[in-house]
Amino acid sequence: MASDHSSLNQTKLVLPNNDLEQQETVEVETKDFDYSKRSQWLRAAVLGANDGLVSTASLMMGVGAVKQDIKVMILTGFAGLVAGACSMAIGEFVSVYSQLDIEVAQMKRDNERDNGRHRDEEEDEKEKESLPNPIHAAAASALAFSVGAMVPLLAASFIREYKVRLGVVLGAVSFALVVFGWLGAVLGKAPTLRSCVRVLVGGWVAMAITFGLTKLIGSSGL
Repeated sequence: MASDHSSLNQTKLVLPNNDLEQQETVEVETKDFDYSKRSQWLRAAVLGANDGLVSTASLMMGVGAVKQDIKVMILTGFAGLVAGACSMAIGEFVSVYSQLDIEVAQMKRDNERDNGRHRDEEEDEKEKESLPNPIHAAAASALAFSVGAMVPLLAASFIREYKVRLGVVLGAVSFALVVFGWLGAVLGKAPTLRSCVRVLVGGWVAMAITFGLTKLIGSSGL
């Protein structure tokens, strides 16, 4: 009877410890989550959206510096959207495919070196799943670029007044730059303010340079 009572007390003491250990394990796993795993698709998406936004807006602002016709401005932006999306997709596909070739070649060398060692099928599957996907990266870049490029296009589509149109495009692009900068920082667990300022100032500089140089060349009569 005494031994039963002792073992019962022992059980009561062990259970809370197990629960505490499980809770600590969950907390450690949560804290140790590697946000760098998101880097591949996050980099492609953020880069594509920013590039589409800035390059298309810069093209439209540059053309708007010498041509006030809304049709010319919209056609320029649309051409920039299509060309940029295709360029981003092809560039990302080639880049990631090169990375894939390097990693596959390294895997083959590792397999040849470990030929005498039995390899687990689950281990092989994990290695294959970790390989980059060129098609996914290309599609993400093209889609993100198109989303970014649509912002200045939509902002300018329904405004006939030239100066108002430029102001609306600049305002819409500035707001979108802040949003993209904030989104990239939040998803990557980076400082949000620094990211927003960096993206916003970079976009302003690109548009200002394009507008200024195009205005200068257009006014010189070349």
